[in-house]
Amino acid sequence: MDEVHHWVGTNGGPDFYQTLKRNVEKTTKAGSRWVCTTNAYNPLEGSVAQIIHESEMVLQGYWLYDCVEGSIALEDLRTERAVRRALIEAYGDAVWADIDGLTRTILYDRTTPDSTYCRFYFNQIAESSDGWMNAAEWKACLSEDDPIRDGDMIAIGFDGSVRNDATGIVGVRMRDAKLFVIAVWQRPENAPEDWEVDVLAVEAAIDEAFRRYRVVWVYCDPPYFQEAIGRWAIKHGTDIVFEFWTNKITRTVQAIERFRSAVTSRDLRHDGDKRLTTHVLNAVKREVPQGSSTGILIQKENPKSKRKIDLAMCGILALEARADAIADGRMKIRRARVVGF
Repeated sequence: MDEVHHWVGTNGGPDFYQTLKRNVEKTTKAGSRWVCTTNAYNPLEGSVAQIIHESEMVLQGYWLYDCVEGSIALEDLRTERAVRRALIEAYGDAVWADIDGLTRTILYDRTTPDSTYCRFYFNQIAESSDGWMNAAEWKACLSEDDPIRDGDMIAIGFDGSVRNDATGIVGVRMRDAKLFVIAVWQRPENAPEDWEVDVLAVEAAIDEAFRRYRVVWVYCDPPYFQEAIGRWAIKHGTDIVFEFWTNKITRTVQAIERFRSAVTSRDLRHDGDKRLTTHVLNAVKREVPQGSSTGILIQKENPKSKRKIDLAMCGILALEARADAIADGRMKIRRARVVGF
């Protein structure tokens, strides 16, 4: 198996790997073996290279994962001596490698991201330079204790689609900003051409959320669901269910920045839901002008990508809903006044 850092979920790589591996394992007594060659992987992609590297089989020593990394820090990629030394270390006895040419490329070619140099020249595991969220930072916000319970006071973020992108509902607990996935609908593999999100199922999930939790604020991105959102507002309160148009750039940039800051400062928590984590780590940055400076929006790596990010936007809207609910005094406990005679 070759180039398994390119074997990712969007091209069926992990499933193909499992099929090959199973058949090899069934016939090991007949001499069957498997071997993989790879460059360093991007830890945001969930590639076969990453699956193997993080496997307990490697940790226990049953599989050999042989890797030599060039020792160089990101800030030293403009230092010729450090670059040359790291290249020699990484390439070892590969005498055919053009160390001088590679050194020049790394020092002066700015058309290639530094993360690519780290992965493909120094064999270092590195995230894409345009990734929005750092995997280590996101993992640091994991909170597996104190689970979300029925009756908890929450805010909700909703982002809807009809056919191609995912539709999701994410909640955030008011008292500690802990995110959790309420529901998600995503186009299945090999779905028929006319597949669409079941709007009635979405509405049922919203109703169920209001039944199970004390929902104090909901932000919904309206496209495709404007009529449904209107019904939710009538049913559950026009002072609770609000539209949040994410195509209003300034407001959305500010919400994304607040979410990012909450992660880096660990003022946000999440329960480790793999769907939410995948969508957050799939998101890439897009700079947009904001007056005399620039702001950051998030988007898919390309419009046709199967790597969805919709739950990330739901989380952003949920956290924004929580902030506005707090500012509006929704967390204050209303005490009944008892008068005796």
